[in-house]
Amino acid sequence: MKPGDMGGGQRNVLGGPLGSCSEKPMTGFFRDGCCNTSDEDFGSHTVCVLLTAEFLEFSKAHGNDLSTPRPEFGFPGLRPGDRWCLCAARWREALHAGRAPRVVLNATNEAALLIVGLDDLKRHAVDLN
Repeated sequence: MKPGDMGGGQRNVLGGPLGSCSEKPMTGFFRDGCCNTSDEDFGSHTVCVLLTAEFLEFSKAHGNDLSTPRPEFGFPGLRPGDRWCLCAARWREALHAGRAPRVVLNATNEAALLIVGLDDLKRHAVDLN
């Protein structure tokens, strides 16, 4: 089994198969490269985003420092341009603050729609024609 194969048929917000978000850095609640989710994923790490410096600063200021490496947790620290499975509620919080990063719809889990609206995601999409 290779990273991304654990999807078990999970779907993206457009109704298709859930695509890979990032393997470098390895992302996802299960660290399988995809924004797969389960009942154990209380944070709903379901929105695949393209990180920006502005969002990383916003997140750090709101108590979630994603840019500082944490080797004890195998966390490399994130940089602008990285793709990452973000908590849907954090994305929504950033949206309301005008700091939401861009979204990769084909790699964003449909479970995110329980927390954020499809229209909002589409307005921030990098992969919508």
